[in-house]
Amino acid sequence: MNYLLAFLVGGVLCVIGQLLIDDTKLTPARILVGYVVAGVILGGLGIYPHLVDLAGAGATVPLSGFGNLLAQGIRRDVDANGLLGVLTGGLTSAAGGISAALLFGLLAAVFFQTKARE
Repeated sequence: MNYLLAFLVGGVLCVIGQLLIDDTKLTPARILVGYVVAGVILGGLGIYPHLVDLAGAGATVPLSGFGNLLAQGIRRDVDANGLLGVLTGGLTSAAGGISAALLFGLLAAVFFQTKARE
């Protein structure tokens, strides 16, 4: 049942993104930013963690899950360090994922050659 819920919630988030691409004039970049901002807002309001409890990776893997991660980190650091936590919380909570993305990007650049488009 957990896998089914993860698939359904992740699928619904993807369908919403695809409908926004197909039926609006929004660019994919704006849609991606919208997903992150929606995750931050819903995470800050305490709504998104309930979705994570329900769907697991179906809610944490999409970009809205990244926004929720930022909001949770900021909330935790503000409680621990005061106003300075607004600046440090998001980066500390997402440092592992950001570091992995940079490392994998570097490895891909080292081991693979890019080709110019014609």
